[in-house]
Amino acid sequence: MSVLAEVSGNLGAVGYGLAAIGPGIGVGIIFGQGVQAIARQPEAYGLIRQNMLLGFVLTEALALIGLVAPFIY
Repeated sequence: MSVLAEVSGNLGAVGYGLAAIGPGIGVGIIFGQGVQAIARQPEAYGLIRQNMLLGFVLTEALALIGLVAPFIY
């Protein structure tokens, strides 16, 4: 007797769940490297923080596009 795996529910939700891994890793890298850069050059705190937040916003925008795309198409 064989047991077949069955995926029930909306596959768009499963796809978005898998796609959310990328932005999550990206945000971790952005803030990890930002903190490391601030530790190395504390005098450049303002510029590093600005670029770090800009990278965070762009990464999260991609995640939100991935959230909305299954509803549109």
